[in-house]
Amino acid sequence: MRSRQREIPRVFPGTAGTIQCDDTNNPPFSASLAADFFGTHSGLCRIRIRRRIAPVCLMRALPRAFHREDAIPVNHIAGRSKPVCQPCQFTFRSAACRSLADKIVRRPAKFCALEDAVMHRILLAFVLILSLTSEVSAQKKSREEKVREDKARVTEEGFWIYNDLPAAFEQAKQTGKPILVVLRCLPCEECVKLDDELVDQDPVIRPLLEKFVCVRQVSTNGLDLSVFQYDTDQSFAVFMLNADKTIYGRFGTRSHRTEWFGDVSLPGLAEALKGALALHADYPANKSSLTGKTGPAPLFASPEKFPSLKDRFTDSLNYKGDVVKSCIHCHQIGDAIRDHYRATGEPIPESVLFPYPHPKSIGLILNPEVKSEVKSVEPSSLAEAAGFQANDDIVSLNNQPILSIADVQWVLHSVPPEGGMVSATVNRGGKPVNLTLSLPQHWRRMGDISWRVSSWGLRRMATGGMRLATVESTERSRLNLANGKMALKVTHVGQYGAHATAKKAGFRVDDVIIQVDQRDDLLTETDLMLYGCTEKKAGESVRVTILRNGQKKTLQLPMQG
Repeated sequence: MRSRQREIPRVFPGTAGTIQCDDTNNPPFSASLAADFFGTHSGLCRIRIRRRIAPVCLMRALPRAFHREDAIPVNHIAGRSKPVCQPCQFTFRSAACRSLADKIVRRPAKFCALEDAVMHRILLAFVLILSLTSEVSAQKKSREEKVREDKARVTEEGFWIYNDLPAAFEQAKQTGKPILVVLRCLPCEECVKLDDELVDQDPVIRPLLEKFVCVRQVSTNGLDLSVFQYDTDQSFAVFMLNADKTIYGRFGTRSHRTEWFGDVSLPGLAEALKGALALHADYPANKSSLTGKTGPAPLFASPEKFPSLKDRFTDSLNYKGDVVKSCIHCHQIGDAIRDHYRATGEPIPESVLFPYPHPKSIGLILNPEVKSEVKSVEPSSLAEAAGFQANDDIVSLNNQPILSIADVQWVLHSVPPEGGMVSATVNRGGKPVNLTLSLPQHWRRMGDISWRVSSWGLRRMATGGMRLATVESTERSRLNLANGKMALKVTHVGQYGAHATAKKAGFRVDDVIIQVDQRDDLLTETDLMLYGCTEKKAGESVRVTILRNGQKKTLQLPMQG
């Protein structure tokens, strides 16, 4: 077996624990149990696997054998009687866990008197022993089991309408409540963002949820794409709507494959919900300002009608058969859109390649814990040129009320790649200030798309399945390559199917690409994917010059659909 190293930090209430493991194929099996003790104010533990840091919600990480009941505050473990916030409170259903937890609560002073090292060993031993029993069984659950258990649990609880949007709209018409739709891909635990159970039990959010008709949508089969338009590289997206399908706002942002701390938060969600309720109270007097929140007509009415999906999926999940295989995931909508353009021989539009630009791509850093507050502005950025300042509260963009970072992305997404102007009203020191954001041609290219799920398909089309990284200055000097010229190092070559095209063409890991079709201005992997998807068609090929062991070599790379 491969060696492991685990570093368990000192136990302080309100601080996160870290577990290190050198095996990415077999993450620390004690992670969820360790998370029980290293609770944080936000209910999150960070698990470090090699050099990648993946945030994991404590409540989702807990094995099913452990379940929150009356809740034992984490602070009791450190010998304090003052309870922590609600998301950090939990207790255990299993007798072994409950027994030890009871001892800790009843005799905290004894534990506080122990040296830190002894405490570490006690907690670690507890973690390791129980992980051999309860958590192993939890890890054996298949994707199919997780999906079916999720449906059974949510249906039994009865608070959320499960995967039934027509029923939600009908209930909203009858009750006069707004609708909250949470698109949550299952079982995508890596990209969970705000865990469902954590959201449900938050003392601030729960009362707000009760003012909505709440719908949990776990698949996009049959989804009305004329209403639900969002960043499909996400697995968590929230819509707040009227019963007539007018959209009040969106919530849910992502700019990294796994980390989302700077994009969403429970306080941010609460602020968005409050904002939607305020808009609902003023409706329909404010309907004209909400018109822009609905997008143009989609290419196809619903996901299963796309040519690349219609022969494999229907408009509903198949609970009588293999429910997992019958589900259309969010990212498959984006894949189908790109495949449609590729199959018709049209260049993939930049608005499709660079969807829902993140505000930070234009230098606007927003606070995820507040509805629309500017945290900072990058120097020499488009946001600075427009006049945005730290602590500005963005009231509206293009006359649309802003409830979240996702709402800002929606407005930016509506601006064409050729550029345009965005009007903004901000609250600065209690006074309204009007600004104008000017976006130049190709402004979308300022964003990074390498983290996106869609980049997998783009690599198939434009790089033959290779992953590429820009060569750093030190290595450039060693290879005698000038700065400002193309130098992309092959870090991975696909091995199977269409992703093995580069391998079959002769490319190898550590090759350095210095020219493509005699162009040396494609400086990033994104630049190369953009070139292959907009200027080349499937079936064509590009001439690629590489450096291998210091020698130049020319290869032909086929472009694919």
